[in-house]
Amino acid sequence: MRIDILTILPRLLDGPFADSILERAQQRGLCEIHLHNIRDYSTDKHKGVDDYQFGGGAGMVMMIQPIADCIDTLRGQRNYDEVIYLTPDGSRLGQHMCNELSLKANLILVCGHYKGIDQRLRDHYVTREISIGDYVLSGGELAAAVLTDSIVRLIPGVMNDETSALTDSFQDDLLAPPVYTRPADYKGWKVPEVLTSGNARRIEEWRMEQAILKTQERRPDLLSNT
Repeated sequence: MRIDILTILPRLLDGPFADSILERAQQRGLCEIHLHNIRDYSTDKHKGVDDYQFGGGAGMVMMIQPIADCIDTLRGQRNYDEVIYLTPDGSRLGQHMCNELSLKANLILVCGHYKGIDQRLRDHYVTREISIGDYVLSGGELAAAVLTDSIVRLIPGVMNDETSALTDSFQDDLLAPPVYTRPADYKGWKVPEVLTSGNARRIEEWRMEQAILKTQERRPDLLSNT
């Protein structure tokens, strides 16, 4: 998979992609992540990328030309499955969407700033708009990092134990059950006996029961999806 991220703050994304799972995915050749500075495509002599909005009002708008030229350049080099704009008014990111996107080959992520990007980009270039939650960030970079991490970890070979991702919360519209590790007894706080029984069937039944109970308590809305 290849992910191209369009941003005016590329250094903000250096850290998230330089460690842990995302770093290993790139080192193993399972994923390429490329950052593109939108200012490099500006035809303005001062490399400006924003301007006042037509009709007046507070806040600046990211101009169409630099972003469109960057996307056109990338599309001239390869085909892209999606051009994704990270925006608070996009479709809410969920695990099923992450699963779907992890099967794609090439993605472009556009990080907005200020009051957002010129609507004509959304009308003629963007193929999908995604929100990571009902709140507003200073820019789309952190949302792009969240989206990238949630997708890349699902690519076969990225995680050392590929079955681990299949038991994460939301994969089956349930929250994950409680997990424990050694020691089995700490200050009198003991691990549930079933987990040390060695009975695989009982353990799976217990985990399912706990997942359902936890979901009923914390996210009953998820159960309507099952």
